[in-house]
Amino acid sequence: MHDDSKAGVEERNTEYAKLVNSYYELATLFYEWGWGTSFHFAYRRAFESFAESIRRHEYYLAGRLGVSKKAKVLDVGCGIGGPMRNIARFTGAHVTGITLNEYQVQRGNQLNKSERLETQCLSVQGDFMKLPFPDNHFDGVYAIEATCHAPDRHGVYGEILRVLKPGGIFACYEWCLTDKYDRNNAKHAKIKKAIEEGDGLPDMIHTWDIDAALLKVGFELVESRDMALDENPGGKVWYLPLMPSWNIFTQRFQFTGIGMFLTSNLLRVLEFLWLAPVGTSKVQTMLQQGGIGCSQGGLTGVFTPMYLAVCRKNKQ
Repeated sequence: MHDDSKAGVEERNTEYAKLVNSYYELATLFYEWGWGTSFHFAYRRAFESFAESIRRHEYYLAGRLGVSKKAKVLDVGCGIGGPMRNIARFTGAHVTGITLNEYQVQRGNQLNKSERLETQCLSVQGDFMKLPFPDNHFDGVYAIEATCHAPDRHGVYGEILRVLKPGGIFACYEWCLTDKYDRNNAKHAKIKKAIEEGDGLPDMIHTWDIDAALLKVGFELVESRDMALDENPGGKVWYLPLMPSWNIFTQRFQFTGIGMFLTSNLLRVLEFLWLAPVGTSKVQTMLQQGGIGCSQGGLTGVFTPMYLAVCRKNKQ
């Protein structure tokens, strides 16, 4: 459990690189197994499959960049590169992805090669608070549910502004607390804490903090809105995959009381038999609690994983 005092928050923010790297070292295999290669949420339109909704969500963001074929695009916090490969195919651009975790870089480039995109997609290891690229280098930059791991949005947004060409667009989906969040509400505070601890976050901020940070570092804000509030007649909410289900053939079963008990104990047995790495059951429990926090955040409306921000670097 972490300390919610000012000192505790500052300590977590200072240790963010270690926190994020450790989190994804443990969690990446679970994510890919249960979610696929694109580690993010999306609401589903009527008659749309989960995979289709994920690609649409990525394509929409890519479309806001306005880049042409062969453009140079940066994916900030690329994970194992599912969005990078989909967006490269969609736009024809060359996409470089950066992630802090070495395993994700290796896995991402392995998948780039297996999908014959190694000349168009590249994963590199690095800290997005200190991007290893020259000034004015990329035609467009995007981030999908990644910069929530930054200890300070001004730092990461400032780096993105630096490497983006004048006139270029940065578009992102952010994890945020919404206007409905009340820090004095015990249930809301518990949800926030579960999301932060279960998803390896330093400290969550509000939607308006995103706009303010982008403007402060020098971006022109083109549009911002919570896409979780989009009209979606006949569709499904973004947090549905995290809601309990008694269908034992879906990953939603793990969020039932019985499912959590069985999953945790099965993994402990596998650890005991040396068929799973030590700590596997603890990671799964952590991810389940994070998922429950996210679903409760969605149900109450105090949390969104898809606050859209589109901004432009002024021409010099």
